[in-house]
Amino acid sequence: MARSPRVNRIDPHHLYEASVQSVDADLDFAARIFKRHAGRPLRRLREDFCGTAALACSFVRRNPQNRAIGVDLDRRTLDWAREHNLAQLGEAASRVDLIEADVLQVKSPRVDVTMGLNFSYWTFTSRKELLAYFRSAWQGLESDGLLVLDLFGGSEAPLESAEERKIPADVCFDGTKLSPFTYIWDQAYYNPITAEFRCHIHFELRNGKRLTKAFSYHWRFWTLPEIRDLLLEAGFRRMDAYTDDWDDELDDSNGIFRRRKKFDNDGVWLGYAVGVK
Repeated sequence: MARSPRVNRIDPHHLYEASVQSVDADLDFAARIFKRHAGRPLRRLREDFCGTAALACSFVRRNPQNRAIGVDLDRRTLDWAREHNLAQLGEAASRVDLIEADVLQVKSPRVDVTMGLNFSYWTFTSRKELLAYFRSAWQGLESDGLLVLDLFGGSEAPLESAEERKIPADVCFDGTKLSPFTYIWDQAYYNPITAEFRCHIHFELRNGKRLTKAFSYHWRFWTLPEIRDLLLEAGFRRMDAYTDDWDDELDDSNGIFRRRKKFDNDGVWLGYAVGVK
């Protein structure tokens, strides 16, 4: 397997992949619900707002029949994806197509599942824009396709706050070894009139160095009912909501997301919204 050359400086993209993304869990979830819905394996995936395309690259590694499309506007990040992630795939790289384009306008072959994760769709701050995205995603799906989005909510969710989490040593997709570091999620500003939501990611490294505002986001905080209504208006037959259960012994999520008709509005909860075409 080819390996990217080592660099002396810490790359924020490596830190992001190690601390923010849960690629295997997300792919397991998508494969499970699609197989249950369509009665066949998930073979064609589109990753919107793909960034480093970790999801798309991991997907094609899972099965030689899998194909993936990654869509992102940022050429520099796509170039990083090609150098650090796509280059590790060998022949499987031919089954990943990275497209520099606006997800509102991209034209690509239809897929079984499109995933828009890490709340990237919250970059659309008006109802008109988000509806346009959902309509575009609907067009890009097969007749039995699914749109998978992540959800964030709860009575305390939009509060201005900062949360630290220790990230253990890890080996990245391209073989880069990471020492333990601290991930800081900073909810810096929320306007309850407009739902404007500004957040930052900071990293603290073991050598004491701090990467302040390594990534920053200017979002709208979209609620679950708003997302559901817009998905239905865009043409999806229904929206299914999935949340996990709490393990009291572990004092953490059990990692199993189930479809819900209702659930408790805890202080903060995470989940998936699935638009069914």
